[in-house]
Amino acid sequence: MCLVVSFVLDLDIIRQNHVFPLRDNVPSKSFPLVTLVLIGANAAVFWHELTLGRRLDGFIGAHALIPARPSWEDLVTSMFLHGGWMHVLGNLWTLWIFGDNVEDRLGKFRFLALYLLCGVVAGAVQAAAAPASVIPVIGASGAIAGVLGAYLWFFPKAKVTTVVPVFIFLHYAEVPAFLYLGVWFVTQVYSGTLSLGGVAWWAHVGGFLMGLFWAWRLGAPKRRNSK
Repeated sequence: MCLVVSFVLDLDIIRQNHVFPLRDNVPSKSFPLVTLVLIGANAAVFWHELTLGRRLDGFIGAHALIPARPSWEDLVTSMFLHGGWMHVLGNLWTLWIFGDNVEDRLGKFRFLALYLLCGVVAGAVQAAAAPASVIPVIGASGAIAGVLGAYLWFFPKAKVTTVVPVFIFLHYAEVPAFLYLGVWFVTQVYSGTLSLGGVAWWAHVGGFLMGLFWAWRLGAPKRRNSK
């Protein structure tokens, strides 16, 4: 029997918010090595999932986060698992857009620490929000939400180009990062409060707040990079 996977699916967020990020206007000053390694690691694990066939359910069950019986190992491994093409592509695209700038600001070691810490905190928050759940929780969005929180602190006035679908037409809009990410965060809290199914909303919230706190502890944003 197939597992019912509760994951952080960016496609669902697109349908909820009706926007999708295309790019930002903050150029990187250094090669985003860690961002690319994380993208590669997630892609490699997803490719492995595709080769498992009928063994996939067992693999997910063994390495996903189960809120009713969380473990430190699963808090880490679960953030490298994904539930489908749109899930992994949405997550990795978001990481690519925002991760390089945060890595540029923090440096490679501290950025990696931010990513992993926010992923662990996100999973712990989701487990605390539904402690009796036995539905596996997978996905990198909790960790990526932490990257978004740090991006908001460091680059609040950056411009994010988004695509907004209106019926069958696509419209493009350039909005300040603080507005785009602020609306995104409020949507996560609202959706989590309503307990909308299919998405680990509280993992988003926990990861985002951890990333924001991490960036705040490291100091004020540099004004010249915030526009």
